Amino acid sequence: MTVRRAAFTGLAVLAGLATAACAMNGDAGRPARAGATAVAPPSDKISIADKGYLSGQAAIDSLSLLPPPPAAGSPVAVADRAVFDATRALEGGPRWRQAARDADLSGPEVFKATSCAVGATVGPATTPTLTRIWAKMFRDSVEISAPVKDRYKRPRPLIGNDKPICTAREKWLETNGSYPSGHSMIGWSWALVLAEIAPDRADAALKRGRDFGDSRMVCGVHFQSDVEAGRDLAAAMMARLHAEPAFQADLAAARKELAAARARGPAPQGCGEQGA
Repeated sequence: MTVRRAAFTGLAVLAGLATAACAMNGDAGRPARAGATAVAPPSDKISIADKGYLSGQAAIDSLSLLPPPPAAGSPVAVADRAVFDATRALEGGPRWRQAARDADLSGPEVFKATSCAVGATVGPATTPTLTRIWAKMFRDSVEISAPVKDRYKRPRPLIGNDKPICTAREKWLETNGSYPSGHSMIGWSWALVLAEIAPDRADAALKRGRDFGDSRMVCGVHFQSDVEAGRDLAAAMMARLHAEPAFQADLAAARKELAAARARGPAPQGCGEQGA
């Protein structure tokens, strides 16, 4: 396995659960285990759906798809640790603040950042079908990534040190597996949906999805290889979802819905620091 790109370089230039075993930062938006029933999302939030598009199916064998996490002392593991150490220097800056906002998958900041990427006000009131798609993909991401997280239980980069992270050092972080990143899987899969339904905004949407995953490295709660593995699973899930008639129907409806939201306007405001 080759060492990944100079780990800190891209992040320095810059200055996306969740899985069944992955509790999210803050009480809002923290999913239960994969078999649990989620509360219906309030008007300004996304919540994991009770059932995904792929629930109950032999959809994706994530343990076969993903390799084990990098072995301790391997070149990739060393590079992962170097990213964590180097990105602590971002504490307090614009990229750090963005990472803190990205930590909550459920809240209004998700809609705000997405709105800035696609040039329309996105949320349950304006794009209910898109919101439903995301909630169902949230559930699918949880169920697909859980076997890998549970098999390897990789310690997170913050374990064994007191270096700053962009969120509270809650107890669950000590035992919850780092590989793959649920945030990265969910954020990248959502970005892939946006790129498909608004192709003229694909660059901005995909950048937002990439930055969302990178926020987990900036935050200090995942390694770079965790984030990259999350993106791999997101791409596999998205490909599999296209075989589902229900997903295809929702995608077509969301495309019309987003086009209508963009036509209505006005353009989202306060986008200056999004993706900074």
